[in-house]
Amino acid sequence: MKDDVYILGTGMIRFAKYPEKSVKDMVAEAIRELLRGVDVDLRAIEAVWFANSGWGIYNGQHCIRGQVALAPLGIQGIPIMNVENACAGGSSAVHGAWMSVKAGLYDLVLAVGAEKVWAPDDKKKMFDGFISGTDVEFSRAMIESFRAEAKKKAEEVGAAGREKDGAHSAFMDIYGMGARLHMKAYGTTQRQLACISAKNHRHGSLNPLAQYRREMSVEEVLADAVVAWPLTRSMCAPVGDGAAAALICSGRALARFTGGRPVRIKASVLASGNLPGTGEGISRRAAGRAFEAAGLGPEDVDVAEMHDATAFGELMQCEELGFCPVGEGGPFAESGATALGGRIPINTSGGLECRGHPIGASGIAQLHELVLQLRGEAGPRQVEGARIALAENGGGFIGLGEAAMCIHILEKSD
Repeated sequence: MKDDVYILGTGMIRFAKYPEKSVKDMVAEAIRELLRGVDVDLRAIEAVWFANSGWGIYNGQHCIRGQVALAPLGIQGIPIMNVENACAGGSSAVHGAWMSVKAGLYDLVLAVGAEKVWAPDDKKKMFDGFISGTDVEFSRAMIESFRAEAKKKAEEVGAAGREKDGAHSAFMDIYGMGARLHMKAYGTTQRQLACISAKNHRHGSLNPLAQYRREMSVEEVLADAVVAWPLTRSMCAPVGDGAAAALICSGRALARFTGGRPVRIKASVLASGNLPGTGEGISRRAAGRAFEAAGLGPEDVDVAEMHDATAFGELMQCEELGFCPVGEGGPFAESGATALGGRIPINTSGGLECRGHPIGASGIAQLHELVLQLRGEAGPRQVEGARIALAENGGGFIGLGEAAMCIHILEKSD
C-alpha cells in the first residue's frame, strides 16, 4: 500500500459556455470544488502538472500557463510542469503527476486541466484552433476532400439539405471519414451511432455538471443537422469551457490527509500514435499495457469513460479496448450493453458528447466521474457494485488515428 498511488480527491466545474470567465477564474473554481471533499492545505502540494492547449491561440498566453493560472491562488514557488497534448492533455497531466509520485519524488501532487474554447466573436478562429491538434499540413490538404465525400454520401442517402450551418471542427471530418470506412467494412449503421448518442444524452441528463442535460431519442438524433455524414450534431461533442483538478497522493502519505476517500490508480499509461500502416494501433497498445500493469482484462471493468468526441469514437474504442469484438461495436451499443444497467456502462457522465469537451480539462473530468462511481457517490447514474473503472482519453490525430492517448485503470479502496 505504501508504494501505491491514489487519487485523493477531484473537483470540476460544470462545462458550459462562459464568455465572462477567464481560465484563471475557472481554475480557481475547480480547485475550490476539489477542496470541498478533502482536507488539504494548498501549501502541502509539492508539484503541479497543468494542462491547456488553446490559451495561447485565444489571447496570446503561449507560455507559463500553469504559473499564471495558479499564482493568484498562492500555488507558487513549487515545480509546475505545463502540459500540451491536445484533447489528452488533462489525462497526460495526471499521468505526469502519477509518475512523479510513483518514482518517490513527491507525496502530494496536483493535476489541473483548463480550457476556454468558446469564442463567440471569432468563430472561425475558434474552429481553426482545432486543426492545430492534427498534422496541419496533411489536414489542410485533405479536409476539403473529406468534406466533399461526406456531402456526396449525404446526397446518396437523402440527407442533403440538413447540413449544419457555419464552420465546424476538422476533427468531425476525420471522425466522419472513419465512421464511413467502418460502415463499409462491417455494416455499421447510422442508427447504431444514434443509439450511442441517445444513450449518452440519457446519462448526461442525470449529471448536474454536464453541458447538455436534455434527453434525446434515437429518432431525434438521426433527424438533427448533419455535421459530417453520418455524424449529426447530436453525435458530436459541443464547444464549451471548463476546468477540472485532481490530487494525486502516495500510499505512505495517505494518513496525513482526512476527509477524502482515496481511489487507487492501478495503471497509468501514456502512448503516442503511429503513421498509417507503420505499427499496431494506439488504443490496443495502450490498453494492452494498462491491463498488463493492472493484472486485469476488459472483462474485469465495471464502468468506463471513453473519448467520445463523436459517437463513432465511442464505438471504435469499445472494439479496440476489447469490450466487444472488432466490427461488432454497433450491435453491441444497440443491445443496451453500454447503458446504465447494461453489461459495461460507458460514459455515465454523458461523455464528451453531453458532459462537454473543453480540451485540456476533459481527461480529468473523466476521472472525476469514475472517482464518484467507485465511491458510490454518482447518484441516479450510479453503477451498482462498481470496483474497477477505466478511462480512455485520446488527443489529436496522426493520419486517421489518435496522436496521443492515456488510459487509467482505477480501483475502489476498501
